[in-house]
Amino acid sequence: MPFTIDARGLACPQPVILTRNAMREATEVVTLVSQRDQVDNVSRLAERAGWQVTFEQADEGWAIQMTQGETKEEPELTPDLTACPPSQGQRTQVVLLSNDKIGDGDPELGAILMRSFLYTLGALEPFPETLILLNAGVKLAVEGSPVLEDLLALEREGVQILACGTCLDFYQLTERLAVGTVSNMYVIAETLLAADHTMMF
Repeated sequence: MPFTIDARGLACPQPVILTRNAMREATEVVTLVSQRDQVDNVSRLAERAGWQVTFEQADEGWAIQMTQGETKEEPELTPDLTACPPSQGQRTQVVLLSNDKIGDGDPELGAILMRSFLYTLGALEPFPETLILLNAGVKLAVEGSPVLEDLLALEREGVQILACGTCLDFYQLTERLAVGTVSNMYVIAETLLAADHTMMF
């Protein structure tokens, strides 16, 4: 029986992220979306991972059926699938973290505050559309991070997590990235400019 995701009414890129998460756990996935452009993004995600894809119109939108191919490949959240223009009337919220701690005081306190902030962010709705990690903020998304489970939980809820590729390279952490997508400054700047509200730490 296929794993079904009801992503109708969700803003891009949430249907793509939720589908990627389901593809990691199931061999058959059906994603329901509201808009035709979301069909294209979800389909490309699956096809690039070697999955067979069909779609049809359904109640209040479209149904995309995906079946895993002979080889199991990791579905990748590439920038062209996650950098989506906001829908008309949609209010977008973006959170930017440029450090792995909050504030300029005691480092231990700053780390505690960051853990508390990300845990609380996952308990509140609506979730932000995107979480951007810059500079030392990318350390939050790597193996062994004390907030990794909180970030994974946010991603499972459809939050797009963008980690600065230049920053990962600088700290030699690219191979240790455990959540989110490696991004570039063009996509990050575009996401910030398109947002209705941005919170920065």
